[in-house]
Amino acid sequence: MIVDGKQIRPIWLDADQTTVKVIDQRQLPHRFEVADLTTVDAVIHAIKEMFVRGAPLIGVTGAYGVMTAAINGETASDNLGFIRQECERLKAARPTAVNLVWGVDRAENCRRIGIHGAGLIEAISRRKNGGTVNVLTHCNAGWLACIEYGTATAPIYEAFNRGVDLHVWVDETRPLNQGSRLTAWELGKHGVPHTVITDNAGGHLMQHGRVDMVIVGTDRSTHTGDVANKIGTYLKALAARDNNVPFYVALPSSTFDWNMTDGVKEIPIEERSPDEVRYVQGLADGRIARVLVPPESSPAADFAFDVTPARLVTGFITERGVCGASEAEVHGLFPER
Repeated sequence: MIVDGKQIRPIWLDADQTTVKVIDQRQLPHRFEVADLTTVDAVIHAIKEMFVRGAPLIGVTGAYGVMTAAINGETASDNLGFIRQECERLKAARPTAVNLVWGVDRAENCRRIGIHGAGLIEAISRRKNGGTVNVLTHCNAGWLACIEYGTATAPIYEAFNRGVDLHVWVDETRPLNQGSRLTAWELGKHGVPHTVITDNAGGHLMQHGRVDMVIVGTDRSTHTGDVANKIGTYLKALAARDNNVPFYVALPSSTFDWNMTDGVKEIPIEERSPDEVRYVQGLADGRIARVLVPPESSPAADFAFDVTPARLVTGFITERGVCGASEAEVHGLFPER
C-alpha cells in the first residue's frame, strides 16, 4: 500500500538478505518504527508482543522465522534437528492463529477477496441509489495484518477505488485498540472516510439503521463455519443478527481449519497479559505514554479472541468467491478439501 507517497509493506527482507524487517505496529499511529529480526527469538518476540499481528502476516513472519532458523543453524552439528526445534517454538508463539503453523504468503488471495467482496458493497450501493454504504469492522484486518490489501478491508479498498461512496465505522477494539490505532491509520492514509467508535457503539448504530453491513477478519475458522476473531466479534454478530444486518467474514483459505468442526469447543483461545487490559497507550505531550486505568490492585483477565457460531455468519468472502458459513457451502468452494 502507499503511505505518504511510498510503497510500504509491513514485513520485508533487508538488502543483506538475512535481516527480516517489520513495522513495529505497537507504535502506530503516533510513531513509525522498524524493527530488525535476526534470530528466532527475535521473531517469536515480535509475534508474541504483537509487533506483527493478523493471521496472514503472522504466517508470513513465521515463514521468515524458518528462514532465520536455517541461517542461524548452519553451524549446528544437527542442522535439521535444530531447524525442526526452532519451528516448533515458532508454531507455539500464537496458538489461535492457524496461519502461523504453515506460514504462507496470501497477498494475491487478499486481492481476490477484495474483488469478490466489493460486489457485495456495490449491490448495497445500488439498493441505496448510490447513497453512502456504511460498513462496520472490528480489529485490524487490513494491509498491516496481511502484507497487501487486507482481508476485511480488501473489499472496502476495492469498492472505494471503484468510486463507491462508502464510510467505515471503526471499532476501537479494546484492549489493544488495533481498530483506532491501525485500521483508522491505514484507512486515513488511503483517503477512505471513516469514524472511530467505542466497541459498544455498534449495536446502537445498527438499531438506528446506520450500518449496512459488517465485515470482519478471522484468525481461524472451522470448515463448518465457526469463526474465531478478536474479542468482541461475537457481540457484533449478535447485534447484527438482531437488526438484520449482514455479517460477513473475509478470509483466505489458509485460515480455514479443515479438521475442527466445533469452534466454540475446539479453537484454543489465547489469554494474554492482564496488563493489556489494565493499561492504555497513547500520545501525551508529544510522547507515547502508558497509563493505568483501573485500581492498581484490581485483577484483570485478557481473552484475546472469541468464537462466533456459524449460525450468526451471513457468509465467507474468500479468494474463490462468496459462500455461506456451512460445511456444505465451504466445501463447495474448496472441493479438494
